[in-house]
Amino acid sequence: MNQSTLWIAFNVFILVMLVIDLGVFHRKSHEVGVKEALAWTGVWIALAFCFNVFVYYFFGEKQAFEFLTGYVIEKSLSVDNIFVMVLIFSYFKVPNKYQHKVLFWGIIGALVMRVAFIISGVELIERFHWLIYIFGGFLIFTGIRIVTSGDLQVEPDKNPLVRIAKKLFRVTPDFEGDKFFVRKDNMLWATPLFLVVLVVEFTDLIFAVDSIPAILAITNDSFIVYTSNVFAVLGLRSLYFALAGIEKYFTYLKYGLSVILVFIGIKMCISDFYKIPIEISLAFIVMTLSVAVLASMVLQAQEKKICGSKLEQTNT
Repeated sequence: MNQSTLWIAFNVFILVMLVIDLGVFHRKSHEVGVKEALAWTGVWIALAFCFNVFVYYFFGEKQAFEFLTGYVIEKSLSVDNIFVMVLIFSYFKVPNKYQHKVLFWGIIGALVMRVAFIISGVELIERFHWLIYIFGGFLIFTGIRIVTSGDLQVEPDKNPLVRIAKKLFRVTPDFEGDKFFVRKDNMLWATPLFLVVLVVEFTDLIFAVDSIPAILAITNDSFIVYTSNVFAVLGLRSLYFALAGIEKYFTYLKYGLSVILVFIGIKMCISDFYKIPIEISLAFIVMTLSVAVLASMVLQAQEKKICGSKLEQTNT
């Protein structure tokens, strides 16, 4: 099977899955429950692991490890993206039943942007190898910035895409169902839901700037980079509905992501002198994420215990 056939077959498969997702299971806007979200999260993770088996048998063990490592990196970084989406939906007061449609079209745009980033990134590194040090340094800087920048803030009114949209279109004061555009008085109006999509797209663009260099530290194989990104991004919607509202349980996750980005940045910077085996990279990333999540869970349990003790003292 040549490269062109692989690319076409994979994209056709993804297109079919998206059609089934939006056209069958989510044809009508509805509030996605935790059980449904967990089910779809399981589906996308299972598909990713099945594809990983495919990569192992058709490409070899090295590429299989590269895909899995890339997928884990992108999946972990996407969790941070989820919490930003929570802030965006809260800011615009988007009803729960419309959020899936926003995420769907937001992710379609994200896939297009990431293809452009991946192709250009791989091409640049192959032609100008010294750029690997720039990417590595950028990841180290980003990792440090995650810890030092404080809490995430969303200011959609300052978003350049929102400003341009408001100049090009009249915007309705309220949501018009799940529509992005409506006609009123023979004029085309944009709805607040369209503005939300723009902000989601812009946010993913910012996250892609961090995540694409991270996976390029693992492999320069554009097909592996692309497929691992696609599976991570496609599972983002269901993961959002599964995790939204429980971000307090991931207090230390940002520290884990910071350590991972710094590690990957160092890996890129020293790649010409010493190549860290992909197996060690994968083990380090999984271990770091596990420690961060477990530490967050322990902290939450301790806070509950302290609150319970204070409540008992108050009652007595």
